[in-house]
Amino acid sequence: MTGRGELGSRKAAWTLIVLAPVSAEVTFSGVTMPAMWLLLPVLVVMYGAGVLFLRELVVRHRGGWPSLLAVGLAYELVEDGIGLQALTSPNLYHAAEWGPRVLGFNTTYWQSQIGYHTVFSVLVPVLLADLLFPRHRGRPYLRRGGLVTAGVAALVGVALLRVGIAATEDPGYQAPLPVVAGVVAAVAMLIYLALKVLPSWTPAPPRFVNLPRPATVAVTAGAAAAGFLALLMPAGLPPDGPAIGTGSWVFLPMALAAALALGAGWLVYRWSAAPRWSDTYRIWLVGGALIGRTLFVVVTAPAANDYQWKPAGIAIAVGTLMIVAMAYLLTLLADRARYVCAASS
Repeated sequence: MTGRGELGSRKAAWTLIVLAPVSAEVTFSGVTMPAMWLLLPVLVVMYGAGVLFLRELVVRHRGGWPSLLAVGLAYELVEDGIGLQALTSPNLYHAAEWGPRVLGFNTTYWQSQIGYHTVFSVLVPVLLADLLFPRHRGRPYLRRGGLVTAGVAALVGVALLRVGIAATEDPGYQAPLPVVAGVVAAVAMLIYLALKVLPSWTPAPPRFVNLPRPATVAVTAGAAAAGFLALLMPAGLPPDGPAIGTGSWVFLPMALAAALALGAGWLVYRWSAAPRWSDTYRIWLVGGALIGRTLFVVVTAPAANDYQWKPAGIAIAVGTLMIVAMAYLLTLLADRARYVCAASS
């Protein structure tokens, strides 16, 4: 692509690089953990370059949202299994206290991060970039050199997580070699699935349900996001115990969270088959998920700050401002989408 098309693709690429850490961390952990703002340069390298690289791979292989879902799972495994090694660490983030440890894996933590990072680190930023740059939807943002640069930067980001966070927060811990090898093998299989299998897979068209109003879509997305986190994540960050239940009873909220995530995904899959499904609906869907997720942090801010009301009040204020800002910006984006739709019709 040359001329204005090339300029637009560069803008889209840089926008996605910024959107990924903002969606994943700034509007979530940044509410109650001010140190997250200091780590933003590292997060931009890991999140921004990593998500851009995976998005480019999927687009170049003509993959769709199923492929993005698969690479999102791979992304989470690389971040938490190799970079932070929190999937097996008995100390980092108190993840071992979230719920049952099975074969050395922090199962509740793992489930929460699979759902969280797949949606808010990968799917949401990519969808927002598509909405902001509709002319480049489904087209590569980068040339081959840019793709290689993004991949190298993503690897550097993983190393920075290992050295800058894991080594300082959990010094001396090293995930067992079989675990690391298993994570690498799983990542390779997921990427193969995303790039070689899913692009040629043509599922039967879903029988869509009656498409509700956009506001109903937003509320459903927000409730699903907040409910999923509430079932799995302890109220405090960093946590000090399971969100619900103790011992084997924690498997019950884990099962409910899995059912909630699968049910929400199935609804979106069926809604998206409706003839009236449009960018306006996509914006309300993303907005509901983002706001519901940040609202969870605002509600749990007192517990996250050990019920010290001054820092809790600051967190609540920051989170509320973030919610207002996101709602305002998404409203502008919805107005723009309606204008583009009207202009093209």
